[in-house]
Amino acid sequence: MRVVLVTGISGSGKSVAIKVLEDDGFYCIDNLPVRFLQEVIGSLAQAGHDRVAVSIDARSGASVADLRSMLAGLVHRGHDVKVLFLNARNETLVQRYSETRRRHPLTAREPQASHDGSRTLLESIERERELMSSIEDLGVSIDTSDLHPNVLRKWVRDVVGAQRAPLTLLFESFAYKHGVPLDADLVFDARCLPNPYYTSELRPLTGQDEPVAAFLRGIPSVQRFVDHVGNFLHTWLPSYIQENRSYLTLAIGCTGGQHRSVYCVEELAQRFRRTEHVLVRHRSLSQRTKVDQARPG
Repeated sequence: MRVVLVTGISGSGKSVAIKVLEDDGFYCIDNLPVRFLQEVIGSLAQAGHDRVAVSIDARSGASVADLRSMLAGLVHRGHDVKVLFLNARNETLVQRYSETRRRHPLTAREPQASHDGSRTLLESIERERELMSSIEDLGVSIDTSDLHPNVLRKWVRDVVGAQRAPLTLLFESFAYKHGVPLDADLVFDARCLPNPYYTSELRPLTGQDEPVAAFLRGIPSVQRFVDHVGNFLHTWLPSYIQENRSYLTLAIGCTGGQHRSVYCVEELAQRFRRTEHVLVRHRSLSQRTKVDQARPG
């Protein structure tokens, strides 16, 4: 099993690291107490998991010092173990906590804290540095003070050797009379195209049927529409991928969601299936199928 331990100072980006590893197919566990590490890894290995990422922070207290021997035990059992230690300057951490308005995990009341029994933010940070200092040299240390989150994501992938999970490109047709779908990232309006609805023999069919497809395929403006949408997506898809998106939904609508939008979605999906992971959904056709199934006879 590949085991990635993400640890370090709270506020330095551990959540970003865990999320990018989860997106890349790792089974992720956040804030696992140190004493459960070997037991959990053993159970996940028996369950067939081959890539696991675990986040451990200073809330484990003095037992953090036991990580060194525990990780050595995991290596002895044949696991490939990598450690990421994320750090940041005090002023950066203070600014991040100020922006998020979250409490530091070590601000809990303790006898050795300040006069009122609780720690200030800076006292909590310094206490955490003290607790985590014993394991800072276990793996790769990354100072995230001046890093943009996207840069940190790239560095995490580089260190771990993880490949980015492919973006899922979802093409979706819909009917404007039912409203624009909320999950759409890009929306294109096909109501400007000639409508097969007004050809009596095509009216009961859909854009998935060959007579409708042949009708629309023979209209130059329809082909220009599909070409322009496809060219737009070819041009900007790399930029969406760089933003670490897992899904991109492109929706095309027409009046009833039955002919033009369905045809255009099927054409675009066929083009992009050669290079991308593609899904197709036809909202209005699904609704029509449910209505038809509910009718007697």
